[in-house]
Amino acid sequence: MTRDDIADLYRGYIACLNEQDWDNLGRFVGEEVQYNGETIGLSGYRRMLEGDFEAIPDLRFNIELLISEPPRVAARLHFDCHPKGVLFGLSVNGRRVSFAENVFYEFHGSRIREVWSVIDKAAIQAQL
Repeated sequence: MTRDDIADLYRGYIACLNEQDWDNLGRFVGEEVQYNGETIGLSGYRRMLEGDFEAIPDLRFNIELLISEPPRVAARLHFDCHPKGVLFGLSVNGRRVSFAENVFYEFHGSRIREVWSVIDKAAIQAQL
């Protein structure tokens, strides 16, 4: 897979998330996916994402920076949203917050096998 191929695949994955197209998540994410070192599998990954959208009804993944070096992708994602209640241990309660996620993915074939994610919780705290 080329750099452009994997970048396009990643953009398709982000579109899948933003559309909440859970039936097609398996086109992008492997059955044995790991998240921050823990194997949660595709079903666990889907539950995690569904929970994110439940907690943040206006959640939208915006690619701010994308670097592809097959089989890996690095991205900085930007969020501008109104979480309903507690987010990452912080009482947001519907207030608008803007924050970033730095995330790295490793693909196996055309599917995500590993995800390492760091959320800028300090940015959220500073807004509250």
